[in-house]
This record gives sequence, C-alpha cells and structure tokens, in this order.
Amino acid sequence: MFCLGYDLGSSSVKVCLLDGASGRGVAHASYPDREMTIEAPKPGWAEQAPETWWECAKRATERLLEGVDIAAPDIKAIGISYQMHGLVLLDRDGRVIRPAIIWCDSRAVDVGVRAFEALGESRCLEALLNAPGNFTASKLAWVRENEPAHFERAHTMMLPGDYFAWRLTGRAATTVSGLSEGILWDFSKHETAGFLLEHFAIPASLVPEVVPTFGEQGRLTEAAAKELGLKAGTPVTYRAGDQPNNALSLGVLEPGEIAATAGTSGVIYGISDTVRADRRSRVNSFAHVNHTTEATRLGILLCINGTGSAYRWLRERLETDYDKMNEQASEVPIGCDGFRFFPFGNGVERMLENRDLGASLTHLDFNIHGDAHLARGVQEGVAFAFQYGMDVLRELGMRPAVIRAGLQNMFSSPVFREILTSTTGVSLELYCTDGAEGAARGAAFGIGHYASLSEALTGLRRDAVFEPNLERAARYREAYRAWVDELTERMSS
Repeated sequence: MFCLGYDLGSSSVKVCLLDGASGRGVAHASYPDREMTIEAPKPGWAEQAPETWWECAKRATERLLEGVDIAAPDIKAIGISYQMHGLVLLDRDGRVIRPAIIWCDSRAVDVGVRAFEALGESRCLEALLNAPGNFTASKLAWVRENEPAHFERAHTMMLPGDYFAWRLTGRAATTVSGLSEGILWDFSKHETAGFLLEHFAIPASLVPEVVPTFGEQGRLTEAAAKELGLKAGTPVTYRAGDQPNNALSLGVLEPGEIAATAGTSGVIYGISDTVRADRRSRVNSFAHVNHTTEATRLGILLCINGTGSAYRWLRERLETDYDKMNEQASEVPIGCDGFRFFPFGNGVERMLENRDLGASLTHLDFNIHGDAHLARGVQEGVAFAFQYGMDVLRELGMRPAVIRAGLQNMFSSPVFREILTSTTGVSLELYCTDGAEGAARGAAFGIGHYASLSEALTGLRRDAVFEPNLERAARYREAYRAWVDELTERMSS
C-alpha cells in the first residue's frame, strides 16, 4: 500500500511516495530544478500563477512515477502540504480570476491594521488569536477595495492548498487549520469568523465548505487522473499548511515541541495547549493539524521571510555553489571580523512588528572582507534572526529544549548548525524527511492505514543530533548581542 504526498511550495513542488508497510518514503521528486518565479508587479507585492503550481505538480509526478515500479492503483491516498497565507480567487466557472497573492506579499498590511484598530485588540486576539495583519482575509479585503471588478467576479476564495485539492477532486473545500492561518476562524465560537467577514464586507458564501484535516476530502477526477498518470477515484485524505505539516513530518505534535525550517523563509513552530495571543503580534497562533475543540493544540509560528532566499541570493551573486560557500564560511572567525548581515529583505517582517527594514550588510571593510566573510555573515545573520525569534518565544512562556528540522536547506551547512545551536543553547535534531513525506504520512493516517499519528511516524528516521559548542558559545553570544544592538537601533530610527 502506497500513499502520495505533495508539497506545494513557492520555490517548487515536491512529491513523495510512502510505503505504508515500512513507513518509509521510497521515492521523491520535485519540479522545477530552479526556483519558481515570484512576480512583483509593485514593491512589496508577490504573486504566482496557480496554473504554474499544477504544471509543476504534473512534471514532478511524472518524474516520480518514472523511477518506481508500481501501478497507479497501488496508490491508495493523496496528501497535500502547501504554502500558507496565500489567496486564490475562482469565478463561478472555476476560472482563476487573478494571480495568487502569496505569503510574502505585503500589500494588505494597512488593511489589517485598520481592521485591528476598528474591531479592537481584545476582540481580535480573544477570537482570532491574531491581529488580521497581512493574512488571507486582509488580502481578500484588499482585492475588494482595490480591484472591485475582480472581487465582483469572485465565487470562491481559496488557500493555495485548497486550490490544488480542487484541481485534484473538483471539490471546493478548506479546513479549520486553513481558515485559522487565513485569520478566518473564530476560536471563541469554533466557527468561521463572521464578525471579521462582516467588517470587511466579504460575503460568507465566498468561504468554501470545511472538511476535516484528516479523512476523505474528495476523490481524484478522471481529468486530473489522466493529467497526473494516477487512478481516478483515489481519495485525498489530508491537507495542511507547510509549517503545520512540517511539524507533523518531524513528529512535533505535543506541547513544548519545536520544529524549524530554513528554506525560502525561516520558521520556528512550537506547539502549545494554551489559547494565547502575542499582544505585539510578533508570532501567530494557528490550529495545529491535531487541534480539536476537546484538545487544544495550537501552532505558535514565528516567521523570518528571508533566510534560504538570502543565501540563494548570495550564491547567485557570487556565481558559486553552496558547498563552496559553506567551506569558505568555515574559514572566517566568529563575529565575521565585524561584518554583519540582516536578512530582512523579503517584505514586511511580523517578528519585527510589521516593519519592512530591508536586508542590509553593515561594517563592510574593503580591506578585510571578501567572499568568505559574505558567506559566513549571511549564515550568522540568519542564525541570529532565529535566536531573536527564540527569545520572543521564551518571552511568551515557551521553554524549548530541542529543535527538530529536516536535513535540508541551510540545516545542511555545518557552519549554520554550529552558529544556531551555540547561540540558542538548544540541541538540534535532524531527520531524513521533508514536507512531501509528511503529507504522505498524513494521507496514510487519513485513510485509516495507521491507527494513530504516532504510529504514522514509526518509519521516521533521525539522522543526527547536534549540541551547542560550549567552548565557542560565549563568543557566539557576544556576536549575537552586537547584532541585536544594531538591529534595535535600526528599528528605533
């Protein structure tokens, strides 16, 4: 018995085939080989064509199936992980009205701020657990205000994963976890946030039906099956945003556990059983994949928009590869001979209270600093941003003892791992998994192949554990304090 997992990112679409008997991912593929384009028609905007996601999924599926000796009927269920906070609008005939406004687009910040002020802090934080911010609901309100012709045509609003599931099944649906990430779920009433929709003058009919995170959400149509090379009627039995799904893939399900990613963006995602909100909106609380009205499981998410994207940007400027950059970075002392990097060049940062500081390289000395300093400086800047986020979580009462992550992206760098563990003082566990494999595990649980989520994780393999370097920790903390001092000065200017 096999299950298929899709991970719909803003860089690529990944797919994994999970062997339900062994609990192991037996094949992986992705497309494209270079990152998908993010269009920016205006500063601070970020858009992608939903059809591009579908075409990439088709290519990735084709690559996967070419490399395995199984028949399409052997795939019993499909799971979906997807980039969070985006907005896709469909008309009555199921046509995409405009390009998707994706997660790192900051055009709706003012819309969310005005709603927060009008509705009141207490009401928003008690019901939504978040300020409306720059999330999906505010993006939809921005379309109503600024593109009335598009809004008038809108029949259904969707998150990116809802759109992908609709392409698979023809069923327009979403989940509680999805609505909460769009700031469209009222935790106090356990229903769609009608008061926010009313404030934004958005008809409730635009919100699709709500289905469980795990369980049948639709079946593969004949047309979709033909395009993907799969069997019509295969059920879709799981969907979740990329960060809740990443946490699931790492076995992060219970209070106090922490998952992290350092792909295009960097994320710290911790689990809490307490309904709480950050009054300064530096972190956000969403319904985790195993959240129920009887057992609260909230994902406390802290996002740094520019992490892996910053390292990719540097690699392209230097016209080199990551292995070479990591080697160069290891040759530079802690603190980078005074050079500092701030990785905030990918839009408004919630962690910095909705400031858009832009990325910056400071204290650059032409007589001292070269490519190796740039390579290490970017890694230090990203790791220090993670530590800054961990400080926020500690301020809110979380006490992380270990960080779990996949052995990929910036976590593949020995330099980055040492900076992160030695600065935070927290152990790092790396696992041989990814979002697509997590989605496949969710699908297997959703179809009932596993009796519990913990059983669905039995095949998960821990690859390595890294501890803080105690001999170098004091020097890392000194470099971090200097970094924070400069960041504080920039935020107050």
